[in-house]
Amino acid sequence: MSKPTDRERARRLAQSTVDRILRDAEVRERSGLSRTTRWRLIREGKFPAAVKLTDHAVGWRESDIDAWLATRVSRGLAHG
Repeated sequence: MSKPTDRERARRLAQSTVDRILRDAEVRERSGLSRTTRWRLIREGKFPAAVKLTDHAVGWRESDIDAWLATRVSRGLAHG
């Protein structure tokens, strides 16, 4: 059995609690990335995909954003 990656460990930890849905403003604040940059990274598979809430609204699972941030911090890539 292979050893879980940092991202997998962070995702499992985050999913052990209730998952909130974060809207655009909070994701922007937490990630430090503009909407355009986030959508580009989503297309490249480098940022968690949004979840469709309604025909006109999307959000992100808090656990996905937390896991993404954890990988950035562990690699020394976090904004700061």
